[in-house]
Amino acid sequence: MRDRQPVRDAQRDAEFAAFTRQAGVRLLRTATLLTAEPPDACPRARRLLTLALAHLYAHWDRPPGEDPYERARGYLAVRFARGSWYRRARPVGPLAGLTPPERLVLVLRLYEGVGEEQTAALLGLSAERVYRICERATIRLLRPPPLATGCAAARRAPSWARGAGRLS
Repeated sequence: MRDRQPVRDAQRDAEFAAFTRQAGVRLLRTATLLTAEPPDACPRARRLLTLALAHLYAHWDRPPGEDPYERARGYLAVRFARGSWYRRARPVGPLAGLTPPERLVLVLRLYEGVGEEQTAALLGLSAERVYRICERATIRLLRPPPLATGCAAARRAPSWARGAGRLS
């Protein structure tokens, strides 16, 4: 009997290459938002995406009807949440003022459009916790702490920015 493995491997490689051409830019943008790096220089985001795509390629043989983008995005999020991607450098950009869990939930919920229940299941949290983290992150983005103007009252950050009442 002839072995059809090389034919299947070539087809698998072509499918994966088409997927990365189609979804690679969006996944890189998601990784860049998670790591809070500048879009033009994002080595940690590229490394995070490379690991996610390598994992996806290793598990490319999937059941029919399963979305490979959801799997890649899920692995990207879990890898970020459980790794030390946010401890290596000082974040920059509009999401730099958020904690890594806030960035993760905000990117999944608002940028990627993942529902609360799906985000909660992916991260192993309750839906209420995901809602609270997203709410807190949105407030921190929309109402940044006031700049110090020399007045003692202006120097003290509001309680929500100091971490009072934070959900861990």
